[in-house]
Amino acid sequence: MEQAHHGAESGPKQRSVEMGTALLTLLFGLIVVYGSVIVGFGWGSDGPQAGFFPFYVGLIICGCSIINFVQGMRESPEPLFAEYGQLRQVLKVLIPACIYVALVPFLGIYVPSVMLIVLFMIWLGHYGWPLSLAVAFGVPAFFYITLERWFLIPLPKGPIEAMLGL
Repeated sequence: MEQAHHGAESGPKQRSVEMGTALLTLLFGLIVVYGSVIVGFGWGSDGPQAGFFPFYVGLIICGCSIINFVQGMRESPEPLFAEYGQLRQVLKVLIPACIYVALVPFLGIYVPSVMLIVLFMIWLGHYGWPLSLAVAFGVPAFFYITLERWFLIPLPKGPIEAMLGL
C-alpha cells in the first residue's frame, strides 16, 4: 500500500546505498580471489588449475566494484534511496522469506510453506483464519500431488513427512 507523503521523510541516501553495495561486492570478489589462490589459480602441467577461472572472475568483480564505489562517491548526496517506511514494507516480506529458506533444510518444504502462507495471508493480506488455513494446506498438497506423485520429482522432506510416511 503506497502512501503519499507531503513532508520530508528520512531514509538511507542513494549515495550511501550505492557505496555500501559496491563494498559488499568488493568483499565477495576478494573472497573469490582468496579461495582461488588457496586451490591454485595458475597453469599446471595438465592445464588450468581449479582456481584459474574463478580467480579472474573475482578480479573482474573487484574491478567493477571499485568502479561502482567511485561512481557512488561522485553522486549527489541528497536523493533518498527509499524512505524507512518503504524499507519496513520490504523487510516484512524479506525476513519471513529468509526464515522460510533457512527452515526448509531442517523441516522440509511442506511445513515451512504452510507457515509462510498462513503468515503472509493473515499478517500482510488480512485474510481470515479459515481461508488462510485452507490455502496454506491446499497449496503444498497440490504441489505434493503434482510434483511428487505425478511427475515423480522429490522435494525436500522433514521429520513430519517421515512420520507420515510421505
